[in-house]
Amino acid sequence: MVQGQCVEALHRCINQLEGALATLQQQIAEIRLVAARVFTLPEIEKGQEHDELTTIAVEQHLGQEALQRATAHYRRLFMQHQSERLSTKAAVRLPGALCLQAPPAQADSLSQQVDHINQLKQQLEQIITVDSGLSSEARFEFVHQHLPGLITLNAYRSLTLLRTPDSVRFGWANKHIIKNVSREEMLHKLEKSLQAGRAVAPWSREQWAEKVSEEIELLRSLPQNAALKIKRPVKVQPIARVWYSDQQRQVQLACPSPLLVVSNLNQSVAQLGELLNYNADSITHRHKPAAQPLYLLIPRLHLYSTYPL
Repeated sequence: MVQGQCVEALHRCINQLEGALATLQQQIAEIRLVAARVFTLPEIEKGQEHDELTTIAVEQHLGQEALQRATAHYRRLFMQHQSERLSTKAAVRLPGALCLQAPPAQADSLSQQVDHINQLKQQLEQIITVDSGLSSEARFEFVHQHLPGLITLNAYRSLTLLRTPDSVRFGWANKHIIKNVSREEMLHKLEKSLQAGRAVAPWSREQWAEKVSEEIELLRSLPQNAALKIKRPVKVQPIARVWYSDQQRQVQLACPSPLLVVSNLNQSVAQLGELLNYNADSITHRHKPAAQPLYLLIPRLHLYSTYPL
């Protein structure tokens, strides 16, 4: 897609998305609200995006206030929708749920609107990350030149609608993403970084090149049978555990935005749990079998090896 067409598609998509979210807000307002519970989390100010969180204080909101906060959260796409002191690099999360009772036709219409919104969100991400043909470094300037203040984290995030669950409980997930990688894959990545000839603060171009060269030699010095893994920590995030009694099945979902929980007029309302304050010191882990020991190889890449250096 040529640049001009891409910019046109970008504006058209975001206009459609804003219109679709406004329609969703109107649809929700016309449906019977039987329960609403959302939880505001501490705001993350600029410069604090990477601070480790050991405690998170939660504030609960119910009823109409929860509804208003939820619909405003769905429509929060631009920096202009929040304080200037807040970070735009950290995702704004508002876990919780809105429980609605509606006849089948109205429930289907709401579900179709959520699907339409999620398709637009996927389309927006496709335009920015693929169709633009830009590198990840160049995308930021491109997006903010044509859509000043767009918070892509919020714009890409899909909405979730659930039909007739029996309960929704809330909690916290705190884990690592572990991915097996090959030596060739990592060497290619490091050599590409070396050839780019860039400087990365606080190092000069020459210092950075020397640092990457040392990392390449370190990788090459490992024995052939040494396994490599990227073990990247994931920040603690709110989750929802959804229970369906007729199927005796529990589904765990990430919950960055309020879930839309829809039941028929003659059905009981899903029970909503609370989200308690997070405290890393009070977490108890279930017993897990001992994993193969890993040794940190390249800290900045979260790269580990099974071979001790």
